[in-house]
Amino acid sequence: MPMTDTSLPRTVDRTAWLGLIAILPLVLLVAMDGSILYLAMPHVTSALMPTADQALWILDIYGFVVGSLLIAFGNIGDRYGRLKLIITGAAVFGAGSLGAAYSQTPEQLIASRALMGLGGATLLPSGLAIVSALFPDPRLRAQAIGIFAATFAAGFAIGPLIGGMLLRQFAWGAVFLINVPVVIGFMIGAPILLREVRSTVGGSIDLASLVLSFAGILLFTYSLKNAAAYGFTPTQIVAGAAGIFALALFARRQTKLEYPLLDLGLFRDRIFSIAILTGLLSLVVWSAAGYLSGVYLQSVLGIDVFAAALLTLPGAIVLTATCVATARIVERIGRKTALVATHLLIGAGVFLLLFTTTETGIAVFIASTMIAGIGYGLSFSLVADIAVSAVPANRAGAAGSIAETSNELGNALGISLLGSLATLSFRLFGPGVAGTLDETLDQPGLAHQSLIQAQEAFLTGMHVAIGTGGLLTLAVGMVAWLWLPSKLPE
Repeated sequence: MPMTDTSLPRTVDRTAWLGLIAILPLVLLVAMDGSILYLAMPHVTSALMPTADQALWILDIYGFVVGSLLIAFGNIGDRYGRLKLIITGAAVFGAGSLGAAYSQTPEQLIASRALMGLGGATLLPSGLAIVSALFPDPRLRAQAIGIFAATFAAGFAIGPLIGGMLLRQFAWGAVFLINVPVVIGFMIGAPILLREVRSTVGGSIDLASLVLSFAGILLFTYSLKNAAAYGFTPTQIVAGAAGIFALALFARRQTKLEYPLLDLGLFRDRIFSIAILTGLLSLVVWSAAGYLSGVYLQSVLGIDVFAAALLTLPGAIVLTATCVATARIVERIGRKTALVATHLLIGAGVFLLLFTTTETGIAVFIASTMIAGIGYGLSFSLVADIAVSAVPANRAGAAGSIAETSNELGNALGISLLGSLATLSFRLFGPGVAGTLDETLDQPGLAHQSLIQAQEAFLTGMHVAIGTGGLLTLAVGMVAWLWLPSKLPE
């Protein structure tokens, strides 16, 4: 009898860990595809010649689709089965990856990235729910979710590095083709290693809420991008107003539904609100700094893509190590101090980029990514944990979905908001040859003076965008210090 009692948990644990291992490669891919284009964009620009706003859409349509649909697909998985949804989503993600790899025009690449986002939106909430169900023991479940979060963070961190390594040997489409074998492997192994998971939550999906949230985000973003690239136009103003109106209708509708897509009542808790804002803002700054500094290293300093990828490695190592060590850090300094430190470290790190010039900046870039990497690592590990701990147990699922959504939207908003700010600065101070630095550098017969002016204009825009992000981060850190209780709930 004792032998049976001791062997059964080991068998269950082994099966659970194998299930976790099956899901982690997909988590890594979803995160990587939010950042893998940061170093690849100069190559994409040279190959496809997108306009300024098309280049921004290529970068962040993926994040917007994922962020806009995470909560919806979390609800669909709850009601109709998460394993079915995640397998279907993996197939869509793989099809989008193939389409992106072989795109011949900017429009095709944008559409393929959107399809990847549609698939990616199913993977995170369903994957996290399946992992939670695999580990009924609270201690093991916490470890598994920690590994899940660290893998997601590592994917964001190593995306530029993997992209740079691939681009050294292959054409730019290779950064998407690597997804396909992983997706195929998952679709073969998932039915064997994973089991179906459903929730007891009732109600149907509110299609109007889904349409309003998705349309509102995309219309508002379109307006921002167009204003940055081309200035204010009647179409741009109407799109922005329609986006704001749709988002307002979405928020109002959520307060009247029995089963809302977004539980706005959770934001009445100040701890939850600050945690979500931290997750959002951390990714806003991360994505903008990653994209802009990637262009800076290659198109201003003239570093080849593989060398630029290697320069991201110290920051990626620090970020991943911090994710792993966050639990111990929190034990020593407490949750509130760790949350505030997140903002201070990110702000301090990105402010270092203000000292970059058109001649030198490599050492500053490495120091920036390492200091900010500690803050990013804390954020990736802390936000979901604090958000879930701040709400009642029966609302933990909704809190977790909102936390994941804040990360994905932050990743897209950083490039849209701060990237558009950088684009606007380039349009104002650049030579007027083209809308972006890479487009300008690709112009035949470009005068040396125009080249210098373009590089200086880009650097000015990068400093404005990153400085703005750093100030916002420090401001939220100050609010967290003054507003949150000294001891946050466990």
